[in-house]
Amino acid sequence: MPRKIIIDTDPGQDDAVAILVALANPDMFDILGITAVAGNVGLKLNAQNALKVVELGGRPEIPVYAGCSDPIERVLVTAEHVHGQTGLDGPELAEPTIKLQEQHGVDFIIETLRAHDEATVTLATLGPLTNIATALQKDPEAVKRCEQIVMMGGAYFQGGNITPSAEFNIYVDPQAADIVFRSGIPITVASLDVTHKALSTKERIEAIRKVGTKSAIAVAEMLSFSERFDLEKYQWQGAPLHDPCVITYLMKPELFTGRMCNVQIEVQSELTMGMTVADYWNITDRPKNAFFLDNVDADGFFELIIEALRKLP
Repeated sequence: MPRKIIIDTDPGQDDAVAILVALANPDMFDILGITAVAGNVGLKLNAQNALKVVELGGRPEIPVYAGCSDPIERVLVTAEHVHGQTGLDGPELAEPTIKLQEQHGVDFIIETLRAHDEATVTLATLGPLTNIATALQKDPEAVKRCEQIVMMGGAYFQGGNITPSAEFNIYVDPQAADIVFRSGIPITVASLDVTHKALSTKERIEAIRKVGTKSAIAVAEMLSFSERFDLEKYQWQGAPLHDPCVITYLMKPELFTGRMCNVQIEVQSELTMGMTVADYWNITDRPKNAFFLDNVDADGFFELIIEALRKLP
């Protein structure tokens, strides 16, 4: 049976790739809905981008919901410097013909988890955790019915990508991340430690382009645009492809390695706000609350992406 998932996202070129991979595999994923959250850009644009990606992938029946427009406590920080003013710069994507659902994304998450058997729905989170934490505040019993959260966010060995110590998704709403990591829900973390090993080199982008479908060409254009910032920053042969690690982990976890450890979120110090303090070496006796990924078979990862894009329009 396909795995039931809710995708929570702030698309984002790398979010778009993750969503497309999930859309391409209905035999593996029963996508109950996509919820947008403020992050890479503001909520309105992120929600529109989610609609565009659903249409690009030829799955207009997948419902899209707008969630929270602001972090729980802090002022929203966005990343137009990486993703462009639309949040999805690169390809020229048509304005969506499908519409957002009227229900708030947080209410959709709660209602959906209530409606399905306990431990049968996975929350795949690709952006800040505001929607998930708000749902936990509103109805913790409902959210704790989920099977697990598989999230892109955080770092240990790699430090941060928006501040020296914080990864962007966590930094945007550290209070939300703190709520989620304290929830007791099983969590798998696709941190920068793993995503920085999934590099979209020129050769890999060209292989995606050669697939030749509309979706594949759009992905190649997205990655060619968004990688310019990271190539300048890191001086690597390719830019990290973050969010697809969530979906590919759910498809083929054997591509990844990691370990259970305690993860806490820094919410006090402005110097290290949003840092994921991972007790990776089990130095303390704090309870292990997350499976923290640290490595990936990058060739296998990109093979899954290319295979998925071959299935799409």
